[in-house]
Amino acid sequence: MKLFDEIPAERPATPLLDTLDTPAALRAMSTAQLAQVADELRAYLLYSVGVSGGHFGAGLGVVELTVALHQALETPHDRLVWDVGHQAYPHKILTGRREAMLKIRHYGGLAAFPRRAESEYDTFGVGHSSTSISAALGMALAARARGETRRTCAVIGDGALTAGMAFEALAHAGHVDANLLVVLNDNEMSISENVGGIASYLARILVSKPYTTMREGGKKVLSHLPGALELARRTEEHMKGMVSPATLFEEMGFNYIGPIDGHDLPLLVQTLGNMRDLDGPQFLHVRTCKGRGFLPAEADPIGYHAITKLEKSELKKNGDTPPPLKPASPAPRQPKYCNVFGDWLCDMAAADARLLGITPAMREGSDLIRFSQEYPERYFDVAIAEQHAVTLAAGMACEGMKPVVAIYSTFLQRGYDQLIHDVAVQDLDVTFAIDRAGLVGEDGPTHHGNLDLSFLRCVPGLVVLAPADEAECRAMLSAAYHYPGPAAVRYPRGSGPGVTIPAHLEPLPIGQAQRRRESGAGAGQRVALLAFGSLNTSAADVAERLDASHFNMRSIKPLDREAVLDAAADHDLLVTLEENVVAGGAGSAVNELLLAEGVQVAVLNLGLPDAFVEHGKPAELLAECDLNADGIEASIRARLP
Repeated sequence: MKLFDEIPAERPATPLLDTLDTPAALRAMSTAQLAQVADELRAYLLYSVGVSGGHFGAGLGVVELTVALHQALETPHDRLVWDVGHQAYPHKILTGRREAMLKIRHYGGLAAFPRRAESEYDTFGVGHSSTSISAALGMALAARARGETRRTCAVIGDGALTAGMAFEALAHAGHVDANLLVVLNDNEMSISENVGGIASYLARILVSKPYTTMREGGKKVLSHLPGALELARRTEEHMKGMVSPATLFEEMGFNYIGPIDGHDLPLLVQTLGNMRDLDGPQFLHVRTCKGRGFLPAEADPIGYHAITKLEKSELKKNGDTPPPLKPASPAPRQPKYCNVFGDWLCDMAAADARLLGITPAMREGSDLIRFSQEYPERYFDVAIAEQHAVTLAAGMACEGMKPVVAIYSTFLQRGYDQLIHDVAVQDLDVTFAIDRAGLVGEDGPTHHGNLDLSFLRCVPGLVVLAPADEAECRAMLSAAYHYPGPAAVRYPRGSGPGVTIPAHLEPLPIGQAQRRRESGAGAGQRVALLAFGSLNTSAADVAERLDASHFNMRSIKPLDREAVLDAAADHDLLVTLEENVVAGGAGSAVNELLLAEGVQVAVLNLGLPDAFVEHGKPAELLAECDLNADGIEASIRARLP
């Protein structure tokens, strides 16, 4: 394996990789040629991500596994399902998208994750964790129902395997005896001890054709001897149990193999080739190193989970020593909203011993690092288990504690039933800090937080707040925390307008809007902008251009009734602005209030469209949706007489 300590500045020579427009050619290659493809693939992956930015730590760790899978499986006839998709960059390179990788995650370029519309090799669109086994099982059962012969394989990481959905799918697969191969890419959690050569040797034996033939033939012979078959089964089980964590998966109905070295390409090719021909549920456990082959990423797999686009000056060229590479998300000059939350959480924890912090595997993203270090006994990372995170908080609230659930908007969708049934129905004192609300950027439609105002606003008893800036975010978190029931603060990814953040913990009053500007226009032209959350910055700009009134609404639920009615009484057009879908969102709340009060006034609801917005930089996407200042102004002018 070729090792790298820098990102290539120029496109590396990849003569063998360049011949692969589809992975079919891999099946005719020698072991030495496959190893060359793996080295070239790793070099090109480093180069392409240096050009485009994006995830690459997970992809580096599965280079050999990806080559082996496409060599063993008859893709796309055989179905290959990747979980989440952070590790799917090598897969994209091998399946006809090599040059397009230079624009991955860019506006109009390749998607960050596997996507069915992008390639026939992307058999299932992903973005959220832990869906692969369920999807692959559905494909396997459909093939069986249609009488088709094909192998279906799900590749799932050890982190994704912490989700209950993955285990639900495993249990079902064993129950229906599906022809399904599950590959566990174990790169961090140490599910089992690395038993090295013994486990690899045992894996070779357990999947060898002589062994599988002898095992199946032996079972037929032993089936005629009372008690012999059960004795043989137990003996085999105990043999495996001495060197591998087989028991859990075999009790669920899988034939477990491993753990094996996920960077040993010949072993992977041999093992997958043999397992491909086995009937029933199969489970292959491979051990890999995240960031494998790129030394800085191996040393810091979290920091190098992804990187930003690197300029030429940052890359090593002609033997010059490069400056240190920057991991993705370098420290900003001004705090991000997640940093505002992280600091507030520590400050509130110091003031109230009842506070407990919960995250579903998003410690770094939600900025709970300092809280986890300063309050380790009050910090709970529940792994990728959003449903459990919400109900865990409900249980804590039942006992008089004050849990704060830090969760991304897109992931809260997974815990929606728990939010309703376990928290809201019981009116429990749980605070939800909802990060990544609105358009998040390059990760695309699976990660945009474009629905939360709609699905939260309809929940009885739930307070929903949206800050216009960093100072309001801190004050709203305090308001939600002190509210004696379920309350949510939703804030966007990245930095705000840069206002000064107070050190105190004083809350904002809930349900009280702020009039920021008064229109001086004459009759027939008076416009009021009712802005919710992040769009207040653009609203301020548009209000100046149009001489319009500007209300920072702050609270989606409860809505400031008096502010809405006052705006309706002396304006000719009300314009609601939100970074959420229009259907059922904050603008709908204004419409409902006006209808209930019998007030007739022209209303223009501006928000995200009734469609899944693609990936790109947030500014590009807001412009596409006509939610930047120019788009908002144009929409209003088109409505005015």
